[in-house]
Amino acid sequence: MFCRFVPKLITGKDVCELSDDGNPGAFNVFKHCGAKVGCLCLFLDALKGFAPVLCAGFILNTESYLFSLVIFAPVLGHAAGVFNRFRGGKCIAVSFGVMFGLIPVTYWGIILLAVLYILFSLVKISSNRIRSIIVYSLFLLASAIIMNVFGFHTAAVGCGLISLTAVAKHLTAVKPLRDVRADTELTEFSHNDK
Repeated sequence: MFCRFVPKLITGKDVCELSDDGNPGAFNVFKHCGAKVGCLCLFLDALKGFAPVLCAGFILNTESYLFSLVIFAPVLGHAAGVFNRFRGGKCIAVSFGVMFGLIPVTYWGIILLAVLYILFSLVKISSNRIRSIIVYSLFLLASAIIMNVFGFHTAAVGCGLISLTAVAKHLTAVKPLRDVRADTELTEFSHNDK
């Protein structure tokens, strides 16, 4: 978990302890440690997805479903956070790294994910978590359709597994939103009581 280890090493800060959501992610590093450390962590998280997929693309048969597992593995490892007491990140930077690693095989993955994130960043959605759930759900559908139409079946399977992991990770992270809503209702109740 670069976004936890690197800030501790450089600044002595634990972004999981400082952040509201406890997420070892690049956004929290930018927020609590600044742009330089944030950019370094973002790059390292993306590289974590990019390097294995790019290398596997040259070594493995990209038509093999084993390649789908290689596409999926960096995102699963990041989401599970095995070296962080199973508290992983939300997979966004790693997913983009994987999509960049897929470019020699197919450029559809990076185009789909980037367009969806840009599109839903322009739409006013109150929560980044909800935005990510929508984006990854649509990415699942779009990659299944487009990549299968163009014959990139193994990439479509890998992207589908990434989408399911990211949606599951963001759904479990939505629970604090209910707590926030409950706190808001409690605050409104106490203000009305005065």
